[in-house]
Amino acid sequence: MTRDGQVLTTVEPAQFPEKFPSLLYAIALADRVLLVVTALDRPFAESVATLDLFDTPVSVYLTGGAGETEVRRVLKGSRFESAPLTPLDLPHLREELMGWTPPPVPDGPVSVRLDHAFPVKGVGTVALGFVQRGTLHAHDRLRLWPTEREVEVRSIQSQDVDIREASQGTRVGVALKGADADEISRGQILAPATGHTIGNRFVLRARRDSRYYRGRVDEGAQLQLLVGLQLLPARIESAVPDRLELTTDRPVVADRGDPAWLSDLSAAPGPRLVGRAVLDEVKLDTHPSTSSSV
Repeated sequence: MTRDGQVLTTVEPAQFPEKFPSLLYAIALADRVLLVVTALDRPFAESVATLDLFDTPVSVYLTGGAGETEVRRVLKGSRFESAPLTPLDLPHLREELMGWTPPPVPDGPVSVRLDHAFPVKGVGTVALGFVQRGTLHAHDRLRLWPTEREVEVRSIQSQDVDIREASQGTRVGVALKGADADEISRGQILAPATGHTIGNRFVLRARRDSRYYRGRVDEGAQLQLLVGLQLLPARIESAVPDRLELTTDRPVVADRGDPAWLSDLSAAPGPRLVGRAVLDEVKLDTHPSTSSSV
């Protein structure tokens, strides 16, 4: 949607609840979440349990399939248990969406989080993503994190229009020189050659476990680690109160202080989000042992 030069991009977890990562990716991409309650079912309960461990602002809308008293009961104990419950009215919703204030612009050099890539005949590799920080310019030469590959931004499009530069918050399609589409994966970042770190061994602190998860987080457990849009298998090497050590089977781009989430995609029944923590240490082991691969 576009209004007064402001472009609002919506993301929907179309494959959820069958595929839990779809919900994680949608929340991770969002500056704000619109939770539309259509039924009091397991997907709604899992959405509440998952959103409870993200800081993203949430607006709750009700349809005719859910009563306020019953919804309040499900939301009880979550961070938005006292959130207004607004009947869903599409004209009113559109006005609210276009009235949202954009998030603060972070300081620092350009950083573009990628979520998709594909080849285009006559153009080459095109990657889709959001400008997280700074301003992206055509002909910028940037690193494709967490690899060491340097790529050139040949051109930029937004809303199918060619542009010379894109600022923070813009959804972009970027034609790249220096990488094939099959070498780009969800969660990679375009940024200058320095300023980020990569790692496959992590220490997590400030741990907040989901109060709904029924499994255990013990040494040797096989879970999934989400950092940014990077979701990959992780092995718990050590688990003590407020400290987790884990390894992943390949490096990811991650910085100390970044939030991270652990999920259990094999959990059944019940919510699949295990908990949230903060990356306290990020290390790169260039010779990982076979015992730490997943």
